[in-house]
Amino acid sequence: MEQIRNFCIIAHIDHGKSTLADRLLESTHTLSDRELKDQVLDSMDLERERGITIKSHAIQMKYVYNDIPYTLNLIDTPGHVDFSYEVSRSIKACEGALLIIDSTQGIQAQTISNLYLAIEHDLEIIPVLNKMDMPSAMPEEVKDQIVDLIGCDRNSIIEASGKTGMGVEQILHDIVNKIPPPVGDPKAPLQALIFDSVFDPYRGINVYFKIMNGTIRKGDLVKFVNTEREYDADEIGVLKLVKMPRDEMQCGNVGYLISGIKSAREVKVGDTITHVERPCEKAITGYEEVKPMVFAGIYPVDTDDYEDLRTAMEKLQLNDASLTFLPESSAALGFGFRCGFLGLLHMEIVQERLDREFNMDVITTVPNVSYRAYTSKGEMKEVHNPSGLPEHKVLDHIEEPFISASVITKADFIGQVMNLCIEKRGELKNQVYLTSNRVEVTFDMPLAEIVFDFYDKLKSISKGYASFDYHTTDYRPAKLVRLDILLNGEMVDALSSLIHIDNAYTFGKRICEKLKELIPRQQFDIAIQAAIGAKIIARETVKAVRKDVTAKCYGGDITRKRKLLEKQKKGKRRMRQVGNVEVPQSAFMAVLKLD
Repeated sequence: MEQIRNFCIIAHIDHGKSTLADRLLESTHTLSDRELKDQVLDSMDLERERGITIKSHAIQMKYVYNDIPYTLNLIDTPGHVDFSYEVSRSIKACEGALLIIDSTQGIQAQTISNLYLAIEHDLEIIPVLNKMDMPSAMPEEVKDQIVDLIGCDRNSIIEASGKTGMGVEQILHDIVNKIPPPVGDPKAPLQALIFDSVFDPYRGINVYFKIMNGTIRKGDLVKFVNTEREYDADEIGVLKLVKMPRDEMQCGNVGYLISGIKSAREVKVGDTITHVERPCEKAITGYEEVKPMVFAGIYPVDTDDYEDLRTAMEKLQLNDASLTFLPESSAALGFGFRCGFLGLLHMEIVQERLDREFNMDVITTVPNVSYRAYTSKGEMKEVHNPSGLPEHKVLDHIEEPFISASVITKADFIGQVMNLCIEKRGELKNQVYLTSNRVEVTFDMPLAEIVFDFYDKLKSISKGYASFDYHTTDYRPAKLVRLDILLNGEMVDALSSLIHIDNAYTFGKRICEKLKELIPRQQFDIAIQAAIGAKIIARETVKAVRKDVTAKCYGGDITRKRKLLEKQKKGKRRMRQVGNVEVPQSAFMAVLKLD
């Protein structure tokens, strides 16, 4: 155990984590030249296309230092604010962390939040200044920021470059010298933490674990403490780029377990593995259930695909433990699922993966957050969906979740950033100058306001310089109303939304205008209305396609024309009663992208 080091890489988006991981793998000769490619750990097509890490990746390296062979277990983590759940799980399986900071951009909001996660778990932090080969690097200025943030010795900050390989040897030395080896007793009962799971269509679910105490051997009968299921350890081993089977693994090691588990519900990330004959006394604590921030309905385009969608969601949930879903039905869209996501990027990624990996065509409804509705009898009901709101006459008040949002930006953009936050019903709490040109502002704001397009707007007004991080604080009373969209007097429940009363009128008007462009013209007039309760607040009409029935009446009395028009009018009225309006898929999507 003295020769094992478990560490993860944490950083903001695009600060060069995956590229630096490539260099570490290269200099420890973990991969042959043939296997090497850029961002080798980002195995998903989506990750490579977008240049972001979505899923944590574990890999084992061998490194010889002073003639002693060391085993280094590296976990590369995502940097986007939506995937901080992945980061928190990886941190739990490590004793140290490389904190990577881009020397051209300095410290960003997500860097700070991931750093706090690591400090909470008492990890040894090794600060690394990346991208030192760039002409725009500002090493001295960024070093000042790092010293201010973590109070480390200025000389201990490693200057590195993922592209050229500068500083990689120094990083490996520091990992061996500074990060403590794992603690544990190999003779104690087995106690291993599940920190991830992956679905393999041929062999069932692969469970990734870190052994805290004890020893596991191939063929052992093991038990998952929380689910109380028992399995045979058909294969255990360590994770290189491919899986390397082993006959025995001792505490401190990170590895995988295959035992032919088929059902997603049997593997809970954060669960504890132990032996059936000699179980450990208690499960490993301090592991949280994931808290979804954004809820949206996902429905199959073809209602016959409902069961296929359920299977696809279950398989996806194995690879992405932060996705939660429950069945629900809608009058307009049939059967589907109410899904909880960590944020809008997470929702987009899930949608994209359903399409690519499972060939599922889905419709997504307007995303919203979870509210608490209190009735006049004092009962509390959680509302994830506008149609679940109690009736107006029994509703006493609604509470909505608030967040504490911290935005770090250049001083030049501070005015626009504040305007944006105040527009979104934010209250300024604090403003701190980190350096002469970088400001951190803290706001209290409703979560519902950042769900839509806050992040995109923030990036565009700050020319990409602002970074953003948030955590939920509490629930507060809010003046919310349910905005319904009616087509020809019939409510389309998939387009309903809960919205603050001050924004309801403008939002309703914009939706009506947008739907008018998107709904194809029919043989009859279609009324598109936005309503709050029984009160209509906006209306647009899609005009009917009409044939000119008076073309053959040239000259003669006006009553002849009148008669033909009246006859046409009657036909249109009857058609309107039996005709129904098809809402195209693009209309559901357009509501999300109103701006």
